[in-house]
Amino acid sequence: MSLDLHSLAGVLIPFAGTSLGAAGVLFLKRDLTLGLRRGLTGFAAGVMVAASIWSLLIPAIDRSASLGTWAFFPAAAGFWCGILFLLALDRLIPHLHVGSEEAEGPRSTLSKTTMLVLAVTIHNIPEGMAVGAVFAGYLSGDSMVTLGGALVLSLGIAIQNFPEGAIISLPLRAEGVSRRRALWYGVLSGIVEPAAALITILGAAVLVPSLPYLLSFAAGAMLYVVVEELIPEMSEGPHSNIGTLTFALGFTVMMILDVALG
Repeated sequence: MSLDLHSLAGVLIPFAGTSLGAAGVLFLKRDLTLGLRRGLTGFAAGVMVAASIWSLLIPAIDRSASLGTWAFFPAAAGFWCGILFLLALDRLIPHLHVGSEEAEGPRSTLSKTTMLVLAVTIHNIPEGMAVGAVFAGYLSGDSMVTLGGALVLSLGIAIQNFPEGAIISLPLRAEGVSRRRALWYGVLSGIVEPAAALITILGAAVLVPSLPYLLSFAAGAMLYVVVEELIPEMSEGPHSNIGTLTFALGFTVMMILDVALG
């Protein structure tokens, strides 16, 4: 299984989305308002949920159809492995979510800036794995995975990564970090995505029958991030429906992209 130029570009698209969003710190003078941050976070959550269903879980079940009534097993097993993997990272890595004053994970002397970056980095790992799993299916010659479908997933994640890049770099700037340094931290938080994607592709090359497990693993990891991190962030502060509405918008956009173009 060799990585062609189309696949390499697809793996890098989500990273480009994060980097472009982080570059907003060079032009915007103020941090994002609470309402805007909630709206962008809700949109990202909607995209991730839709991608988990249409691009990952359903294809994982379809690829296991030969198992008959046990066709659900690879998807269920991989899903729970993804949940437990993110739970382990959540417990083992000290990190701080944007808008929170209380760090999670083990006690640490790391700076607030570093822990903010680590929180986004943990968040980006499953997204990179999702892209890698889909492109692994395409590169393995799986007739059920088209290049167009794989690129749609990359594009959808890149769209939701754009506001996420701003969500990490602008608060760092508000904390007193220089613009260039805040940009660098934002870009650095996203570089884990192509790294995770390439590792997933290499793993699938060794264990081709593992593709349904890899797809559902990425889905479980992404949904863990949505429930544990994004939903609380889009609901923080005074009651507002903005997060719910943008969640629905993100879900709809990703669903349309996957069904119409995949």
